[in-house]
Amino acid sequence: MLVVLLFIIFFHLAAAILLFVATIHNAWWVVSPTGREVVYTDLWYSCNSTCYHIENSHTRDGGFLQAVQASIILATILCCVSFFVFILQLFRIKQGDRFIFAAIIQLLASLCVLIAVSIYTAEKDSFHVASLRDGSYGSSYILAWVSFPMTLISGLMYLVLRKRK
Repeated sequence: MLVVLLFIIFFHLAAAILLFVATIHNAWWVVSPTGREVVYTDLWYSCNSTCYHIENSHTRDGGFLQAVQASIILATILCCVSFFVFILQLFRIKQGDRFIFAAIIQLLASLCVLIAVSIYTAEKDSFHVASLRDGSYGSSYILAWVSFPMTLISGLMYLVLRKRK
């Protein structure tokens, strides 16, 4: 049972680390124009040697981008809260009970990740100026997609898991 518990904790922490990196790192969109520096774009800034705000990100036209920002931040927070709730339930619930509350929070985190990356996928052209539209998805975007099934699986594991001695 200890091995299963350690695996679940490791899996959850790996998902949380992926969410943190995907949120913080500046490579959601990467543009490599010929003869110029590579431009990395995250959810807030576009950077090459200097960083500048994404155009229209604070206006009504940037509503999709704001939804992505809010969803990915909420997913990261919910994933961390779910971990602490799991640890708390590990010591508080009775033997034989399920980790339902931690599972619900983790499944909500998974839903938030899905919403964020889906909106980004569908509306990526509206976020970027014309010169940045010829890029490709970056490593942070891929990490966000990888963290979706990880948070979903860990939430489902919490639903199935029962407390034992």
